[in-house]
Amino acid sequence: MENNDKKRAGDDGAVQLPGNEETAIERTVNHYVGDAIHLFLSLLAVLILGVAAVATYQTAVNDFPKLLFYTDEYDVLQKLIQNVLLIAIAAELGLLLLYHRTSSAIEVIMFVIARKIVTPDISSLDLLLSVAALAVLLVVRFYYLPGRPK
Repeated sequence: MENNDKKRAGDDGAVQLPGNEETAIERTVNHYVGDAIHLFLSLLAVLILGVAAVATYQTAVNDFPKLLFYTDEYDVLQKLIQNVLLIAIAAELGLLLLYHRTSSAIEVIMFVIARKIVTPDISSLDLLLSVAALAVLLVVRFYYLPGRPK
């Protein structure tokens, strides 16, 4: 940069204002703390995805056969859909922790709302608000997020 410019470029190419320089100790601490946080979030995501895999297996082995044997298939199907949506929430939450994408956050919220809609004791006002929120999130996901076709 030019000498008469008040801004200066740091080691990483970021422009810093005078008086906002980072000391070597602060850079080192920020680097290690950032790595530790990233490692923690990665381990948490792997743990959540592992639990989701176990839940998927248990749902496939225990819940799907109940559709054939019980007389009240509606309740069994409703619980099955709730379990599948809960597994989807766990998987999307794991992706959110790993990649920090806006689309993952919106998809997690969409799955939570969809799971809420499936519950049998939902009021009509809650159902209406949930459907409206889901519609708004769908519009946001497809039209306002970067990288999506318009």
